[in-house]
This record gives sequence, C-alpha cells and structure tokens, in this order.
Amino acid sequence: MAGEKASGTRLADKRVIRLFAIGQLGWAILSGIVSNWLVYFYMPSDTMLSRGMAVFITQGAVFAGLTVIGIITGCGRLLDGFIDPLIASQSDRLKSPLGRRIPFMRGAAVPFGVMTVLVFVLPGTGSQTLNNVLLFCCLMLFYITLSLYCTPFNALIPELGRTQELRIDLSTHISVTYFLGTALAYLVTTVAAYLEPAMGIAGAFRVTVAVLAAVAVACMLVPAFGIDETLYAKAEPSSTPMFQSVAKTFKNHDFQVFELSDVLYWVAITMFQTGMTYYITELMGLPDSLSFVFFAAMTLISLLFYAPVNMLAKRHGKKRIVAFGFFFFCAAFAVTSACGMFGIPGMVWGMLVAVLAAVPMAILGILPQAVLADIAECDAVETGERREGMFYAARTFSMTLGQTLAMILFTSISILGENGMGYRATAIVATAFCLIGGLVFTRYNERRVLGTIGGASGEARGGDRA
Repeated sequence: MAGEKASGTRLADKRVIRLFAIGQLGWAILSGIVSNWLVYFYMPSDTMLSRGMAVFITQGAVFAGLTVIGIITGCGRLLDGFIDPLIASQSDRLKSPLGRRIPFMRGAAVPFGVMTVLVFVLPGTGSQTLNNVLLFCCLMLFYITLSLYCTPFNALIPELGRTQELRIDLSTHISVTYFLGTALAYLVTTVAAYLEPAMGIAGAFRVTVAVLAAVAVACMLVPAFGIDETLYAKAEPSSTPMFQSVAKTFKNHDFQVFELSDVLYWVAITMFQTGMTYYITELMGLPDSLSFVFFAAMTLISLLFYAPVNMLAKRHGKKRIVAFGFFFFCAAFAVTSACGMFGIPGMVWGMLVAVLAAVPMAILGILPQAVLADIAECDAVETGERREGMFYAARTFSMTLGQTLAMILFTSISILGENGMGYRATAIVATAFCLIGGLVFTRYNERRVLGTIGGASGEARGGDRA
C-alpha cells in the first residue's frame, strides 16, 4: 500500500510516464518546426534563392539593425512570456473533475497544430507588406496556442513525479521524446526535397509541415485523453491571485538563480539551433537536407549518455552535472564558429560538432526540468501551497525571453560581414552566453533544496507510522 501511494496520490507507473512523454514528442515537433525553420523559410539564403525560393516578407535591416523576421519573432516570444503566467494562474486555480491541467491540453492540441501550419501558409500573397502583417498575426496565435498546451503540460511534471527517482525518470523520458521531436522537425527539408520537383520549394515545404503537424497533434492528444490526472496529481486549486503568485515565484532565491542561468542557456541553444542549417550550408558547404542527418546523429549519440546521466544524478546530485553540461556545450559552440576553415571537409566538421554537442544535450535535456521540479516541491513544503503551474510558466518565460533575445541577435548578427563571418559570430556569441550561464548555475543551493524536501518526506513517513 505504501508503495502505491505518495502524499495521498497514486505514484505514476511506467505506462503513465510513457503516455506523458508522447505528448512531449508532439509539442516538440511543432515547436521545433517554427524554431528551426521560420527564419530559414522567411529569410532565405542565396542557396535557397538560387533554387527558386520566393521572398515573402521584407528583407534586410529595417530599424536599428533589426530585421522584420527578428521583430515579429521577438514580439511573438514576448507575448508568449506575458501570457504564460495568466494561463498558469488559471490552470493552478482551475476546479474541474478532470483536474487542473488536462482540460487545457485537450482544448489546445488541435489549434496548436493548425497554427503551426498557417504560419507558413497564410503569408503567401504577392504583397510583402501584407505578408508581414499576416505572419505577425499567425505567429502571435501560434504562441498563444503553444502556451495553452505547454504551460499546463509542464506543470504536470512535478505532480506526476512525486519522488526524486520519479522526477529524474520522468525528465529522462520527456528529454528523449523532446529531442526525437526536434529531430523529426529537422526532417522538413529532407522530405520536402522529394516533393520539390512537383510542388516547388515553398509548396513542398508547406505540405511536409502539414503532415508533421498532424502527427504531432495525434501525439499531444495521447496524454490528454490517456492520463487520469486526478489519480496521480494533487488537484488542489491555488487561491493566490495571479500577480501575487508571480511575485512569490520570483522572490524564491533558488528559482532566481535557476531562472537567470536558464535565460542564458536558451539564448545560446536557440542561436545554435537557428543557425544549424546555415552553418551546414554556408560554412560547411553541404546541402540543407543534411540538417536532419547531423541532428539525428547528435540525438542518437546523446541517447547513449542518458542512462549514465540518470544514474550519476541520482548518486551525486544534479548541480555539478548540469554545470559541467554548460561548460561542455561551450566547446561545441566554439568549434562551430570555426567550421569550414583549415581545409577540413564539411562532413568532418559536421560530425565533430554532433559528437561534441551530444553529451551536454543529454545533461541539459534531462536535468534542468528535474531541478525545477525540486525547487517547486521545496517551495510547496515551505509555503504549504502548490503552485507548480506558475513555476513552469516562469520557466517558460525564461525560455521565451532567451529565445527572443537569440532571434533578435541571430537575425541581426548573421547579416554582418561577408563569406559567412556573421554566422561565425553567432556561434561565438552563443559560446559566451553559455559560459556565463554555467557560472551563474554554480550558485544554486541544491543541498538546501533537497534537505528541505527530504525533511518533509521524513516527517510524512513518521506521521504515517504514528
């Protein structure tokens, strides 16, 4: 009986964890499509233009060195960041027989998929000005639907992961499906290449996006209808108003350290992922269809390290391993800035970057989610109030802020200089942000957080025995 229950709720079993991870696969595909291909589609390189790609929106810097695509993307990310706390507050306070998270996930999955497709379809008129407006509107709706699904979804992580072991196992599973989803998103140009002779480059791209979006929606509906939230999560609606809940969250010192390091991480990784296709085509001199090959290789190599990372985290804690991941990623980004130089073949550069990035991908793909779950659980112990949704909304804000800065920086820096110098500069900037992020994370007090959680668990077990 004690093994089945924890704090009055049933412990999530392997089946529940797998169903939840499938949902991560779905939204990772949709997020990856927009994150990895939006700039590539709407700010085509010379290589794409030579293949007949149309120019849909205004190109070049239009204000203070900023591009239209950079401004639009930045606005979308900022909107996402501002609505996340609102959605989190509504989810934390929801009183529904289905729980606090599942109703949002059921309602948002299909609109999320539809908006992903429309982002690449609607801005296709003959007027660049009209396309600018349409892209702005579509991207805003995309980020709203993303928040409606992902904020409640992420809030389930600490609720389903009721123990230290479950939190790490759950984070490991969703990390695997996150990278698989991102890898599938990189398939867009590979699949589109087969359709291009019949449909043209833009048409083939759009059809491929639509097919992947349909697969993603099906995956997102799996946990929405396959998991009974009320059996595994404490559905205790919070009574704290939104702004007060936001203030409480950001006053948490451990969360402040995590949040700052997370912003810096997302700047670095988003610049790297956005630039990957450019690094491959413009620096390595290889076709864009190899984007999937290199990312798939990176993911497969990364998977080899998942079990060791999982075991090391349980044995030695998460802090030191996460900090190591930050610093190792710096090496991968620094090497990327030198791609195409010294007479080394492009394929060699590509595989070198893939191997170097694989280790930190495994670490930073698994452990930050588990660290945040620890912080949220520690806060619940100290305050007596469960606000998991707000903590994960705040983390989404850090991701959003980091991605916004990354998009603005990438689209502005990449157009500088000639012969790929701008792309090299983006990798150098990513290295700097990742290094600072790692240094910040070393200030996280993991011992205090885990001690607080462990003390509460000990008291609960003592009370049960009494």
